[in-house]
Amino acid sequence: AKCIQSLVDQDLQEIEIIVINDGSQDSSQDIINDFTTRYPNKIKAFEKENGGLSDARNLGIDKAVGDYLAFVDSDDYVSKDMFLDMYNLAIKHSAEMVICNLQKVNEEGVVTQKMPQIPNMPEKIILKDHFSVFSDLSYFACNKIFERRLFQNHRFQKGMHFEDIELIPKILLDCEIIACTKIYHYSYLERSDSISKTHTVKGLDILKAVNSVE
Repeated sequence: AKCIQSLVDQDLQEIEIIVINDGSQDSSQDIINDFTTRYPNKIKAFEKENGGLSDARNLGIDKAVGDYLAFVDSDDYVSKDMFLDMYNLAIKHSAEMVICNLQKVNEEGVVTQKMPQIPNMPEKIILKDHFSVFSDLSYFACNKIFERRLFQNHRFQKGMHFEDIELIPKILLDCEIIACTKIYHYSYLERSDSISKTHTVKGLDILKAVNSVE
């Protein structure tokens, strides 16, 4: 509910909020139904069999009609002016991708880590002049907005963890100009039992992702 509320409350009003219920077994659909009842013109909701994060994101991409896309995970939340700020930067600089800073929060909402992104870069980045961005950038999908056309030939790889690391560099190669803001717009909830905090065989997917990018 906190996640969807942060999207409904955006200063940028001309957005569509696409909510994908990826086969949840809890009360998620009740929360979604409540929001779609209250905001029927803003929220589009879809239910599907569980297929994982990549599969859910890909369905959202297929359903989207906006000029730009953004991805917000259901545990996380964003600042009120995130998408207005980033959209304005995209228009100002004719940028295909815009990046913001993000911060990790715990389950009490306390900020546990600030994660600045490419701090030494200008607001407008022409990639052919700043190739170091490829190694300096964090390949999260969630702290960026993208021109929708970038996904014409790209999708998240279904069933792969660290799917962002596999896809975002390829999308970056299709960009000429990106922009960045130093504001910490995105709050990322890090649970103690998350894949990135525990050691399981799923973690080895990062090797597959890096190999694919290479």
